[in-house]
Amino acid sequence: MPAFISNRLLAIGEAMVELAPEGGNHYQQGFAGDTFNTIWHIGQLLKERAKAGFVTGLGTDGFSERFIAEMQDDGLDTTAVLRIPDHTMGLYLIELKGVERSFHYWRKDSAARHLADDAPALNQALAGSGLIHVSGITLAILSPDARETLFAALSAARGAGSIISFDPNVRPRLWASTEECRQTIKSMLSFTDIALPSFDDEAWLWGDRDPDATVQRLMAHGVAEVLVKDGAGPVTAATGHGTLRIETPPVTAIRDTTGAGDSFNAGYLAGRFLGLEMEAAIALGQRLSAAVLARLGARADRSEIDAIRSVLGR
Repeated sequence: MPAFISNRLLAIGEAMVELAPEGGNHYQQGFAGDTFNTIWHIGQLLKERAKAGFVTGLGTDGFSERFIAEMQDDGLDTTAVLRIPDHTMGLYLIELKGVERSFHYWRKDSAARHLADDAPALNQALAGSGLIHVSGITLAILSPDARETLFAALSAARGAGSIISFDPNVRPRLWASTEECRQTIKSMLSFTDIALPSFDDEAWLWGDRDPDATVQRLMAHGVAEVLVKDGAGPVTAATGHGTLRIETPPVTAIRDTTGAGDSFNAGYLAGRFLGLEMEAAIALGQRLSAAVLARLGARADRSEIDAIRSVLGR
């Protein structure tokens, strides 16, 4: 069971303005991004039991102001948000074909690309954190120098006791080359305690033949806890004490697959923070993911989150 040195739980990455289809030519505007989706759900599940916060860069435009206000209204810590006057939030639009989605992005001037430009501020933001969650998208949007700054900050935080979780979340279009992606992820794995990959990403990037191969490869890098998501297939989970294969309950009313993996990550990490064993934490992640699949956009309905929290008895 991982030991969390504090109840300060952070995610690092980019939040964007989201346009999600409502039907016809109508779209609902919200805010989303892979690591933000994860920390938002963690914050709503844990409420006062944790201090959930987001480390990012924002502009001073109207959308950035609205996003800050929404985070604060939802109880998230915004003290580690860097404000960059000449940049804005990125934007993405979801295109649905049935329940499968594709994305169209406008993020060239995203302030989040500069979240690791100030090394002292980043080190201060991460100090004393119980959990720090990072994704491959976080790494991909940064310049090579900023990645090294982030790695140094993660190494220092981990050395002081922080647990580092990592979802590789491979987006080929964000990388200059496949080799750059591979080498950067290898570097990140040296700071990773909990890995939360999706098997389709790992098969594409590394040629893994099955989730067991992914587990073996990541554990060979020294990752202590590995969970391989495989869509509707079983979750393959492993520690140094053995491997579990947990069936994923069927979800019948899927409306949108956006954010399903991010919310699984949130449920699992929140469960481990609460002291749940691996199998129970996986079940929590699966239930939260199912709630997201039932809605358009990347977040679960608050009433469903409340129902899940009531089952936890927390």
